[in-house]
Amino acid sequence: MLAKIVYSTLFLSLSLYSFGQNVMTAEQLIELNRVSAIGISDDGQNVIYSSSKVDIASNTKKSTLYALNLKSKAVKEIKDYSAYIKPTGISMDGKFKLSSEEFKIEKISGVDLYPQLTESNVLIYNDLNYRHWDKWEDGKYSHVVIEEIKSGSKIDLMEGEPFDCPQQPFGGSEDYIWNSDGTKVLYVTKKKQGKAYAVSTNTDIYEYDLASKTTKNLTVSNKGYDTQPAFSNKGHLGYLQMKRDGYESDKNDIIIIIEGEKINLTAHWDGTVNEFHWSNDGASIYFIAPINGTVQLFEVHPPKKNGYAVIEQLTNGQFDVHGIVGQAKNILIVKRSDMNHATELYTVDLKTQKMAQLTFANATIYSKLAMSKVEKRMVPTTDGKEMVSWVIYPPNFDPTKKYPTLLYCQGGPQGALSQFYSYRWNFQLMAANGYIVIAPNRRGMPGYGVDWNEQISKDYGGQNMDDYLSAIDHITKESYVDEERLGCIGASYGGYSAFYLAAIHEKRFKTFIAHDGIFNWKSMYGTTEELFFVNWDLGGAPWEKANEAAQKSHNQFNPAEKVEKWDSPIMVIQGGKDYRVPIGQGLEAFQAAQLQGLNSRLLYFPEENHWVLDYQNSLIWHSEFKKWLRETL
Repeated sequence: MLAKIVYSTLFLSLSLYSFGQNVMTAEQLIELNRVSAIGISDDGQNVIYSSSKVDIASNTKKSTLYALNLKSKAVKEIKDYSAYIKPTGISMDGKFKLSSEEFKIEKISGVDLYPQLTESNVLIYNDLNYRHWDKWEDGKYSHVVIEEIKSGSKIDLMEGEPFDCPQQPFGGSEDYIWNSDGTKVLYVTKKKQGKAYAVSTNTDIYEYDLASKTTKNLTVSNKGYDTQPAFSNKGHLGYLQMKRDGYESDKNDIIIIIEGEKINLTAHWDGTVNEFHWSNDGASIYFIAPINGTVQLFEVHPPKKNGYAVIEQLTNGQFDVHGIVGQAKNILIVKRSDMNHATELYTVDLKTQKMAQLTFANATIYSKLAMSKVEKRMVPTTDGKEMVSWVIYPPNFDPTKKYPTLLYCQGGPQGALSQFYSYRWNFQLMAANGYIVIAPNRRGMPGYGVDWNEQISKDYGGQNMDDYLSAIDHITKESYVDEERLGCIGASYGGYSAFYLAAIHEKRFKTFIAHDGIFNWKSMYGTTEELFFVNWDLGGAPWEKANEAAQKSHNQFNPAEKVEKWDSPIMVIQGGKDYRVPIGQGLEAFQAAQLQGLNSRLLYFPEENHWVLDYQNSLIWHSEFKKWLRETL
């Protein structure tokens, strides 16, 4: 009962920040139905999906499975999908099952090394990669396992190896697959340890032969990421490849192998691929990729001899196609969202290229809300280019009034600022609370060619900071923008951007919010886990005195070196289990602000990582976010 009273009180306080019942509230956002695709039934007649509903009061989520008939559009609730879709982990002959299991490989804990000291709590490391994302290494590794269904006997394909498959921290069952005839298993892993693991992105695709019980590396010649292996119905292998070791945001290309020859289908195309899917006839590949501030669906046909692969854009509009579910005859099932709508499933007619909505999980909720206008604005940059910026206006926007305006700084730094729909950095909710939001596609974002995407590396405090200021200066020329009430917000690299801009904004902004942002590159370098990221983007370590790029990054582009120029209120948000941008970053920033007498607040989530995933924590995040802006803007 107490929890419900506290929750109700919090919700009442949150509702005071919205303009009325016809705009999005934080509670509505968190409790939206969340659609997730399972796949297309084996007979091609149904799409199987789940819809999850969050209950904030109990801090739980309940998921329900559905089968949607593609012909009649009838939807029915189902208990499981085994009657519709054959499990992908079963071999073609039905004799073997593929899965992953954890195995203890290394002794790291005090109990491992001193078994008589059963109450000890200590971890002992002799090399790097001692923690990753939000977990400390404990000596256990996930391995691919083949189980003979009849006997129950198992084979560990990576026996005794201190490597992970699925990849850590975000890999899943897509990292291990059967080949077309079920005689071999392909799996994705980075077979490196310690320092070598921390500084490298050299992830490979391995092939295990069931008959010979031997393993070979299929991508040994490539030194960057090799991921997402998938076979066509003709038995041809396709996968994604980044070329350069240590560069996590390198151009991602589609590679296929035909008759032993590796063909790069997208080498000549000035873009980067998110994911791909073979057509049912194996004659082409569908893929999704960022372009011009959106994410769209494309098709590529393997080239004729000595020719280029032909690439065609199939969808176009102010939305994101952010996942391919599969193909049923002449339609593709895809996931789609925009800044006003959470993910729903759509069909794409492969003949007419028309899209049609399949699921309507939140139609009733949205029908009662006034939506934000989302406008594409072209902003001139300081180096003579044009930059796409998204402008999100409050519902019921009145151009005769003046509105406080927020500059949104995207993370990544090389993540697309597209038509995504976030349950935390949600533009619809920000606008519903009376703010105009401008979100620039600054340097470092994919969708505008490789050069635009790569420019940011080793220039963190350079051109992209000018891009941010160009965007906010451009929108403040409008009569409806109150230039006395401008704020700057962002997370991760966006949080770094807020810390950096706080020193160079020249009185533009009245307030800042930085979530899990990098404040001090020197301490960040000494505590972050994926060292390949800081090595590539900063140029190296702070102690490399002869390294000009590294010294510029760690000093000139370091917010901690400019903190004496901070002159505006700042809220710092930090997750306690964020090992990508560790806790010291947020604490250093808050302490610096406090000691200089600045109006500042620390919002600390002890159990959250780089994101806020707990539902009640999320509600508090939104509450404090809005409260801070009301107080300071």
